[in-house]
Amino acid sequence: MAFVGDSVGRNQLQSMICLLSRVEWPVSLTPDEKFKRWKYPSYNFTIAIFTVPYLIKAKETDPTKPNLFNLYLDEPDERWITQIEDFDYVILNGGHWFMRPLFYYEKQKLVGCTGCRGQNLTDLTMYYGYRQAWKTVFRAINRLENYKGITFHRTLAPAHFENGIWNQGGNCVRTKPFKSSEAPQMEGISLEFYEIQLEEFKIAEKEAKKKGRKFRLLDITKAMWLRPDGHPSRYGHWPQENVSLYNDCVHWCLPGPIDTWSDFLLEMLKMEAVRSPAEEKVHLEVN
Repeated sequence: MAFVGDSVGRNQLQSMICLLSRVEWPVSLTPDEKFKRWKYPSYNFTIAIFTVPYLIKAKETDPTKPNLFNLYLDEPDERWITQIEDFDYVILNGGHWFMRPLFYYEKQKLVGCTGCRGQNLTDLTMYYGYRQAWKTVFRAINRLENYKGITFHRTLAPAHFENGIWNQGGNCVRTKPFKSSEAPQMEGISLEFYEIQLEEFKIAEKEAKKKGRKFRLLDITKAMWLRPDGHPSRYGHWPQENVSLYNDCVHWCLPGPIDTWSDFLLEMLKMEAVRSPAEEKVHLEVN
């Protein structure tokens, strides 16, 4: 099983490892924390993380200006797409990094950007880059010759900053979940990203069906929208770090609401085991 995406994907993997520790601790197979594999010897089960926040090819524009990237919207990140053919389950995620200033390339040519004030470039918006990235990722998976696994698209895990954005004093100090009747409507960037994911997934799933591939939607967005109490806030850092700069309202506490993602995933895996050819036909017709 491979988790591919950003640090929230790593958060999900860490949650699963914690849950599985009640049965067995894994053995580390590789030293690189961003591209790491573990094995559970008693179960012949390997779990891996590919930390690729954009999923597609990305390069820093200038080493002196960290976190400013060129995105190659029509090229998948070769560091993971060339490795997943051996996996039975691949869980994709991505979202929060696309909110940063970015320069967009297609066919190796600069075509625009987002958040690039003061430059003579077309602002294509973050939504354009996000949609193109998912198109490229899904196409790349569908083109793999030897990949027989199931691809799970884990939808956006919404952040819950209040009273400011992440770098302007925003925080998440609620101690209880929202009730369905009192939760604010999801809107803005989170809603746009979520809708883009659903739209591109449906297109990719239909194409995958033609090739006998299995794409599944692991939709956690609406459930997690109700859990503003689940983030670490100022405690989401190493003890030695300077935590006065920002609060962590993106990642999730352990134990916490994120543990339910493994419950969702387990139920989906059980459904795969019992799904008949007739049910597959109904699933295709419904979607």
